[in-house]
Amino acid sequence: MAYIYRFIDQSSLLRFLFYPRRQHQKARDGAFDLAVPVDSNVDILCRVYPAEPANCWILYFHGNGEVVSDYDTIAPAYTAAGINLLVADYRGYGASGGTPTFKNMVDDAGVIFEYALKKFSNDKDVQELSWLVMGRSLGSISALELAAKYPGQLKGLIIESGFLSVDRLVRHLGLPDPGNLTSIEDYYRKLATRIVLPALVLHGEWDRLVPYEQGRELFDVLGSKTKKMVRIEKADHNNIMFVDRVKYMQEISNFISETGVR
Repeated sequence: MAYIYRFIDQSSLLRFLFYPRRQHQKARDGAFDLAVPVDSNVDILCRVYPAEPANCWILYFHGNGEVVSDYDTIAPAYTAAGINLLVADYRGYGASGGTPTFKNMVDDAGVIFEYALKKFSNDKDVQELSWLVMGRSLGSISALELAAKYPGQLKGLIIESGFLSVDRLVRHLGLPDPGNLTSIEDYYRKLATRIVLPALVLHGEWDRLVPYEQGRELFDVLGSKTKKMVRIEKADHNNIMFVDRVKYMQEISNFISETGVR
């Protein structure tokens, strides 16, 4: 249903929602890059931060102003907890080809996940991998789409600084309204209600870009029977992990353990 986003893709709003950076640094400290073909002559560059290959994996979709290289300083917190992390870029970001649009972002998310499933499941040392999907800010859209589409292949959903209403977010930020956003909101709400995966929602108390209330609304609408909302006190949109990294990572580790993912 990625076509539902065409109202945004064909409007001036698009340039306010994507901030592609061509910055890309070579992977280091055991990490490596993975080029995923998503279209004719278009690859998305993902960065893999391995911990223990047989442990759970998180497919992570970042915010609209970030690139995979930014996670070189963040990923060690995940790998130290025994979590394998795969961070995906968007078209036009870092060393990835193409141009970012909402349709491309949503379509590419599924291609990246299926590519990762095949690649890492073919490892002769790994019998069966457990995957979770995580989305931060704009990346929450990709994560929600995958959670609804792949309930059998995913074990859980993590949303950080996410939102339910594109319409209200646009108005909150004072961005140009292309019209027809209510149809996207209806679709997005129905999408969230269809999700049955265990879910963890993390949100900063002082988030001014995506207010805490939007994250709370998303949490309330999620169809998951097992779900938890965590408010990180005194955190805003961009420092949520750093204000209380211990709590942030402990909540993720607890969620993984409590959902039975190894």
